[in-house]
Amino acid sequence: MALRRALPALRPCIPRFVPLSTAPASREQPAAGPAAVPGGGSATAVRPPVPAVDFGNAQEAYRSRRTWELARSLLVLRLCAWPALLARHEQLLYVSRKLLGQRLFNKLMKMTFYGHFVAGEDQESIQPLLRHYRAFGVSAILDYGVEEDLSPEEAEHKEMESCTSAAERDGSGTNKRDKQYQAHWAFGDRRNGVISARTYFYANEAKCDSHMETFLRCIEASGRVSDDGFIAIKLTALGRPQFLFSEVLAKWRCFFHQMAVEQGQAGLAAMDTKLEVAVLQESVAKLGIASRAEIEDWFTAETLGVSGTMDLLDWSSLIDSRTKLSKHLVVPNAQTGQLEPLLSRFTEEEELQMTRMLQRMDVLAKKATEMGVRLMVDAEQTYFQPAISRLTLEMQRKFNVEKPLIFNTYQCYLKDAYDNVTLDVELARREGWCFGAKLVRGAYLAQERARAAEIGYEDPINPTYEATNAMYHRCLDYVLEELKHNAKAKVMVASHNEDTVRFALRRMEELGLHPADHRVYFGQLLGMCDQISFPLGQAGYPVYKYVPYGPVMEVLPYLSRRALENSSLMKGTHRERQLLWLELLRRLRTGNLFHRPA
Repeated sequence: MALRRALPALRPCIPRFVPLSTAPASREQPAAGPAAVPGGGSATAVRPPVPAVDFGNAQEAYRSRRTWELARSLLVLRLCAWPALLARHEQLLYVSRKLLGQRLFNKLMKMTFYGHFVAGEDQESIQPLLRHYRAFGVSAILDYGVEEDLSPEEAEHKEMESCTSAAERDGSGTNKRDKQYQAHWAFGDRRNGVISARTYFYANEAKCDSHMETFLRCIEASGRVSDDGFIAIKLTALGRPQFLFSEVLAKWRCFFHQMAVEQGQAGLAAMDTKLEVAVLQESVAKLGIASRAEIEDWFTAETLGVSGTMDLLDWSSLIDSRTKLSKHLVVPNAQTGQLEPLLSRFTEEEELQMTRMLQRMDVLAKKATEMGVRLMVDAEQTYFQPAISRLTLEMQRKFNVEKPLIFNTYQCYLKDAYDNVTLDVELARREGWCFGAKLVRGAYLAQERARAAEIGYEDPINPTYEATNAMYHRCLDYVLEELKHNAKAKVMVASHNEDTVRFALRRMEELGLHPADHRVYFGQLLGMCDQISFPLGQAGYPVYKYVPYGPVMEVLPYLSRRALENSSLMKGTHRERQLLWLELLRRLRTGNLFHRPA
């Protein structure tokens, strides 16, 4: 199996798995106490008071902006709220380019949409903006925003070709695949219904190498401007989505929950589900997966400790390359009850492609370590995400030793978001590496819902917006509690929702998490919600703008999504426009139209 062959080369020094029953860390462990000083007593650091944050103070929110920039923001946000314009924006861009010519069209875009949402064309041209933002307390998450301008037909062809293995193409593996994890022509163009995430389509290995080189340049650009920067990466840019073993991981997890139902533990949270090993061994033996002797060899004290129970993390460790169970990767089909292999057959070239993808990830992480830059791995569709998270965890095990270098992204619109967060926090505790997370609501809602309904599997998305908000706050609260007891864990609150940011600030105060510790970060997109970002930065909170850059014509797909996203967030942009108007009128009344940020 390619995954088992490739991972050991990338993690020679990973600590052995520590079962829950013998793990030294726990949620109740005390926070590090104050340092002892000679003669008794302790030294307590004197912290400055945390200033109040006012998201309604337009003057403070836009102190970094010149008046013409305020006017541009008003124009762009108003156009983004015009449905008739948005419905035809691609045709209008095409006509404008033909009428004006490329040079004038580029200037028009830089004066409007491009100038508002994009930092510049290359690593050098974005440096003044990055330095300007840092002067006002706002750092950057760099993202090279270039996408291929593919037709829907080209995108569908690339997706179907890259997401289908050789075994499926020759007909020998198709009927064993779960329909959720098979490529479907109706959803071949993964850009459809996605308004806030860049999409990569696999072309060839050379293209993946090119993406890696682009990410390396991003790391260098971020490292030059600060010592605490981030860059955003997508793992589908580094290899074929076919090789993100989401189906394997999802089926293995589903098998665990099937066994939990048999033991009367249906409906419990993932970390609360503990299976009796003796009963589990009997169930596995009855299914005929392996002999009793082999099964007993899997469930040893080395993997389980002495508790006599097994949780989902213990179970997941059994398919790790450090155990012998991998060769038995068969599970019962939930509908038919028949045993099915977890993996399709892979060709030698396909296995080599997997190895190359893991090597690219390793190169990026080593470069990020060298430059002092953190990598933020973006979340993607649910049929890719389990394996994206798994591969990210492999990098975290290797590189998050002293501090979080690799941050995983958790989409809180998913029904299983809380389980995903709590499992990974507990895994980091047991194995001794530093947990790093970004919490988002999610970018693929419409597409995920439509795909589940069309293909016929359970909708993975929370039923309402309110349920997603509750899930976000639940996950955030859990992670903040972990930060209180674990000085090395960190989280980014990536949200444009003022209520969520206020919730985070309140819980930070209650838990004694000071902004000067730089353990809770905040993030918003460039060109959106400056009334949140800049007051936070000026109050001393570590806040970041998601900063895309690239040539005008090559970031047009990104600009189209930004316009559409603003139209979908009418309530938030309406408030932002109100504050922009207030500041513009204030400058007009006070004769300060030529305001120079300082």
